[in-house]
Amino acid sequence: MSSDRSRREFLKAAVAAGGASALSACLDEESDGSEAESTSVPAGVDDPTSLPDRQHAWNDLVPEDEHGNTVLPRHQILLYLTLEGSGPPDEEARETVEAALSTLDRAYERSNEGLVHSIGYSPAYFDRFEQSLPEGVGLSPPRRLSSFEDPALDEQDALLHLASDRASVVLEAEEALYGNESANGVEPSAPLTDALTVDDRRTGFVGDGMPAERRDVKGIPEDANIPEESPLFMGFKAGFAGNQASEDRVTIEDGPFAGGTTKHLATIRQRLQDWYVENDFEERVRKTFSPAHAEEERVEGAGHNLGDHSGVTPDSTDRLPDEAREFGQIGHAQKMAAANRADDGEPLLLRRHFESTDGEEASLHFPSLQRDIGQFERVREAMNGTGVDSPTIRQRVNNGILEYIFVKHRGNFLVPPRRHRALPSPRPE
Repeated sequence: MSSDRSRREFLKAAVAAGGASALSACLDEESDGSEAESTSVPAGVDDPTSLPDRQHAWNDLVPEDEHGNTVLPRHQILLYLTLEGSGPPDEEARETVEAALSTLDRAYERSNEGLVHSIGYSPAYFDRFEQSLPEGVGLSPPRRLSSFEDPALDEQDALLHLASDRASVVLEAEEALYGNESANGVEPSAPLTDALTVDDRRTGFVGDGMPAERRDVKGIPEDANIPEESPLFMGFKAGFAGNQASEDRVTIEDGPFAGGTTKHLATIRQRLQDWYVENDFEERVRKTFSPAHAEEERVEGAGHNLGDHSGVTPDSTDRLPDEAREFGQIGHAQKMAAANRADDGEPLLLRRHFESTDGEEASLHFPSLQRDIGQFERVREAMNGTGVDSPTIRQRVNNGILEYIFVKHRGNFLVPPRRHRALPSPRPE
């Protein structure tokens, strides 16, 4: 490849394409890269039961930036899985799933240089059983969360999430789950696909500069001024540590699924022609953060100067009516700041979103972790900005970023603790 940028574009395209040929091409390309990229992949553990019980505990396994914000793995794959038939799984299927996931644990260090992964189960999966989930497990079916969206509801049985800084690792892990490849030298003891069928496959990426490299897709204007340092197509950094829940905060505390969490995952199409053509930088700051951010010139470039906190607090929500009347616009982040807080003031949601160009279209995959799906739904409904008294603010106009995003899919999942990760029953203990 002629440059680091073209190499990165090639690797993202390989992950999106998938399959053995993409893996082979990816390995060849990585072997021609820098010394750091061509070093061997760190191996996993001999005994997977020695790993921590929280599948969703990734923060200590991946790097932080200079401000202490978590840096998510660059390459990600989502596999939506279904179980044959209409009843509950049998013990053989459980053993197959556990064997397949244990292969990944043995093959790859649980880190950004190796592989981080988790599996979750939908309400439709638990409907296979006569017993219901224990009281207090907040896993409701997915639904529309605004009057103007019409998403396809993901009701597959399970969602497996794979992530790594190395494109070859997520591709190789996927092929190992199909029984087509060894995983970092470890032969699969049982293919995952002996128990579960892949109903849908979605991919994505995140990282400074990556969206700017992938701007030649539907939804992005040719002259879009996406900052080279932006990790997201809309041009600004997100996921500030000070606005994110801790992993403790999103972890279920009691009952058989203690140590687990719930996961909402939306796939969102982005239409950014008007975002970049009709809005100048100041307007984009207003709509992303708040009007005060623009007036006080708090944001530089992609917003890395903000450090570990976006500067959007519950007070920003309190100022919303006055700023709506004064500026005729309200910010995406300020609408939700108050709703995304517990009584002690700490955030409720842990968001791990990443971009996608599946289907050559600009999209966003939005995983959110929380103890109860209802917490996510309340925050998302605050994003609708209903009840704002301003003639210039309508359902999707001057109302944060709603004019530019369109929800394609929504799904809800229970991510159980590791001890119950293989096709659990609703009352596993």
